[in-house]
Amino acid sequence: MIGVKHIATYVSRLTSYVWEVVHVRKKVTIAGAGNVGATLAQRITERDHVDVVMIDVAEGVPQGKALDLLEAGPVLGYDTSVTGTNNYDDTTNSELIVITAGLARKPGMSRDDLLAANAGIVKQVAAETAKRSPNAVMIVVTNPMDVMAFVAMKASGFPKERVIGMGGVLDSARFRTFIALELAVSGENVNAFVMGGHGDTMVPLARYSSVAGIPITELMSADRIKALVERTRNGGAEIVALLKTGSAYYAPSVATLEMMESILLDKKKILPCSVQLDGEYGVNGVFAGVPVKLGAKGIEQVIEVKLNDDEQAAFMKSVEAVKSGCAKFM
Repeated sequence: MIGVKHIATYVSRLTSYVWEVVHVRKKVTIAGAGNVGATLAQRITERDHVDVVMIDVAEGVPQGKALDLLEAGPVLGYDTSVTGTNNYDDTTNSELIVITAGLARKPGMSRDDLLAANAGIVKQVAAETAKRSPNAVMIVVTNPMDVMAFVAMKASGFPKERVIGMGGVLDSARFRTFIALELAVSGENVNAFVMGGHGDTMVPLARYSSVAGIPITELMSADRIKALVERTRNGGAEIVALLKTGSAYYAPSVATLEMMESILLDKKKILPCSVQLDGEYGVNGVFAGVPVKLGAKGIEQVIEVKLNDDEQAAFMKSVEAVKSGCAKFM
């Protein structure tokens, strides 16, 4: 006959097991504990719905930043597990991998100047993390982003649906900001749309951009729109020139966060992201920024919008710029 004590012990163990199962949280890995990676870690940690691993080659840096984030938890009211590490084994079974590792731009440098230096870093990170989390979705932030996304896809062996470049969300946010400043309106009222590569040839589409549903083509002159388009194209370089010793990280981290949450929470948001195109927009085998539906499985749909002749020509010019970079890694 089973005693009361044994029943109580069994119930206690069962309750503990159920608690652990129910409260198992998804894990995300952020590769790179520099400004973008650490700021992104802070943003996702404060959401308190996934656990975070920061990995970096610099000994002590990810560990120190992870501990700092943990110590902020009691004040802000989150219980996120944050791990800093130099060991890829700690990234095992991640749901999402974000690659921010690499050198940042310096004044006078283009994104293409970073190509050779960052390709080797991204290749290693993608291969090592993919080996330990073969079912993860991978977001690439490292510049030149479109080419690095191509490198990451090759190194990881992941299908194109699970390797996504962050660029379009950031570029669109910059375009939205400049439109809001120009018209002295709330940025929340502004919707903006940028396609193409994440670089000087990106294609901000004024025709698809609006304020509270009103096309910006009805709110400002063609000359002002042209000026905002150029400022958007040079948005990253403008910040690099001002900082002198670094590059942007607040806006890139929050742009990445929006993509992460659409995937982790299966929100199925329509966002401009860099993906490998296979026939869409007349492009094959090249990463470029286009609107996609992002859900739990990564890219669930590539959405094709109608471009006029000038927009299509600008888009193809941008694609060719990305293609020339990718050719080095074919």
